[in-house]
Amino acid sequence: MTPNQIRARLVEKGSSFRQFALAKGYEPRTVTQAVDRWAESDSLPRGRLTFRILRDLSRELGVEILPGLLAVEDDSAAQK
Repeated sequence: MTPNQIRARLVEKGSSFRQFALAKGYEPRTVTQAVDRWAESDSLPRGRLTFRILRDLSRELGVEILPGLLAVEDDSAAQK
């Protein structure tokens, strides 16, 4: 997904990057930077915070922002 597609999905839900960030306890600028940097990437971020932001956004929107993002989470939960 592109950053604009993500923004549009949030607007459809009556939200924005800023509202999402504040509701989840993230800095709004950090969310914007994470989306701008990783939205169209083919790989997963290595940083924990960025990974969490993109995972939470994916859950909020009901679609994976990055392919395999939610699958990584499912694999780690299954190993516990």
